[in-house]
Amino acid sequence: MTPDSSLNEIVHVAVTRTVKPGCESAFETALHEFVQRSLALPGQIGVNIIRPAQGSNSLEYGIIRRFANRNALNAFRTSPEYLEWNQFALDLTEGSGHVEELCGLESWFTSPGQPLRSLPRWKMAIATYLGVVPVIMGLSLTIGPVVRSWNFILNNLVFNACVVVLLTWVVMPFITRVLHRWLNSK
Repeated sequence: MTPDSSLNEIVHVAVTRTVKPGCESAFETALHEFVQRSLALPGQIGVNIIRPAQGSNSLEYGIIRRFANRNALNAFRTSPEYLEWNQFALDLTEGSGHVEELCGLESWFTSPGQPLRSLPRWKMAIATYLGVVPVIMGLSLTIGPVVRSWNFILNNLVFNACVVVLLTWVVMPFITRVLHRWLNSK
């Protein structure tokens, strides 16, 4: 890896903010407007908002932003749009929020309603391996024989789409629940 190669890697940033009681509607409106304006900035790939779980007393919001590279992140952090948003959000939230760069898989390892947090990569690798192996083996035995005779590209597109869907919505949530204590131990 060259010293400048990290400038070309996608950067994920998670921000958690706790909204002051009674300010939820104003925060939602302001956040929506800010996100719409900020997506026009160079190097923006996307934004996901994680709202507090319904029925919970939590007022903590998660904001996950994806940037094309580190330069785009740095430009975003110094942009007038971001600086204005941060100043405005201080009136609606408790403190300035918690900002953390993610290595990419944290959302698989976070329970609903819980803040995103960085886990040791080695633990995420083991948990992911425990999810990927049975999914690949199961799909190889079930849809593998069906798609094997298809065009190479179509075969891989269908097979890998099934892998991603199963991992994201079935297997990794299950593994996260089963390994929760171990994943979150220090």
